[in-house]
Amino acid sequence: MNRCPICGQAPLFAGFLRVRDSCPHCEAPLGRIRADDAPPYFTIVIVGHIVIPLMLMVERQHEPALWVMAAIFLPMTLVLSLLFLRPVKGATVGLMMRLGLTGREQGPDAPGDPPRTGG
Repeated sequence: MNRCPICGQAPLFAGFLRVRDSCPHCEAPLGRIRADDAPPYFTIVIVGHIVIPLMLMVERQHEPALWVMAAIFLPMTLVLSLLFLRPVKGATVGLMMRLGLTGREQGPDAPGDPPRTGG
């Protein structure tokens, strides 16, 4: 739903895919969470499972020319990828927060972060 995974009130993203530094509602530190390549990978898997069966069904039933297939399925793939990428990234960030992967486990704190306590 593209909302903060902690409070569910404020928007998660500051841009199309840029995660806010912190939640304006609950002050959760969202900016250090790095989803990296997981959202594009999951998006490719989801879109592939939608587009490939459709391509095979159209090919078997209608046998269109290659340019017709390209004219249909290339834009479809692009649109589906853009539609799925943001919700998949939001779900990935939410899952990472749920699992306790807050970004602090990768090294020293970034400047401006409160110091860590404990070991």
